Amino acid sequence: MNYIKWLTKLSRYARRHPNVHQVLHRASAIKARLEGVIPDRMFAKRMYRRYTGMRLELDQPKLYNEKLWWLKLHYRNPLTTQCTDKYLVRDYVKECGFESILTELIGVYDDARDVPIERFDREVFIKCNHGSGTNLIYKPNTAFDRKRFVTDFSFDLRQNHFWNSREWNYRNIQPRIMCEQVLRDSAGNLPKDYKFMCFGGIPKLLFLESEVCDEQGRRNTSGTRFVNVYDMDFRLTPITSGCPSRTDMQIQRPSSFETMKKIAAKLSGPFPHCRVDLYDVDGKVYFGELTFFHGGGCVNIRPLEWQEQMGSWIDLESIPRQYLKN
Repeated sequence: MNYIKWLTKLSRYARRHPNVHQVLHRASAIKARLEGVIPDRMFAKRMYRRYTGMRLELDQPKLYNEKLWWLKLHYRNPLTTQCTDKYLVRDYVKECGFESILTELIGVYDDARDVPIERFDREVFIKCNHGSGTNLIYKPNTAFDRKRFVTDFSFDLRQNHFWNSREWNYRNIQPRIMCEQVLRDSAGNLPKDYKFMCFGGIPKLLFLESEVCDEQGRRNTSGTRFVNVYDMDFRLTPITSGCPSRTDMQIQRPSSFETMKKIAAKLSGPFPHCRVDLYDVDGKVYFGELTFFHGGGCVNIRPLEWQEQMGSWIDLESIPRQYLKN
């Protein structure tokens, strides 16, 4: 356990120092492996207390995060694995009738050494399909550290991100590297993330996140990232979710807001809870990803009564028994 505590402290240090991104990523992976011997239920309670300071109630969960952890331990719908895979989810989006919102896929690779960086004549967003955080934006005619790219992405391809948070849907994903178009608006800015929190196929809240990644495509650690939470009439709520909120910033309701709500409802329909991430780029909607355990069930959503409200929207009794672990 001393090793785990040391690596946890190292991870926290690395989050404050973006130049040690490699240390953070590897320390987190090693810590996850060391904690792999801990039974799921014990791991859940320890991780929940570590990040929230609260006791996890699993027998009669009521709070939003508590129900997310219950779902982690019990919900086994194989469709969640496909929809967590950032490559295979594209097929699901097509089946739902939304092929037009998919970003252009430039290439998919099983080995970092096979990615033809030198052939790209435009910006390319490079990411892994089986986790989060190992991303970058390649820009032609700029300095590019190919050795670091191969090292970082080869390391991530060997990781099973199930162990980071015990999210079953990650366990059986075949790791790949994806190269996609980079989304920018007419002013050249990376788009905001419109994260629709859906419950039983009904969008209830919008977590609007700005500056999630920096110009290099990596996780933004500069302190400019913020999350504002809106209701389905695009009215700002008092909810905070881990990141600072910017209640002083007047963000205009996007013209595609109603369209995005309909897309989110359709894509989240089969699941008791699902976060649907979309982008609006000058009025055109693009698909981001589907997420089933927002923040791993460890985000300090406040005020607490909103966690209770969000928890009440997850109906555990309605889940078909064939999707529940015995």
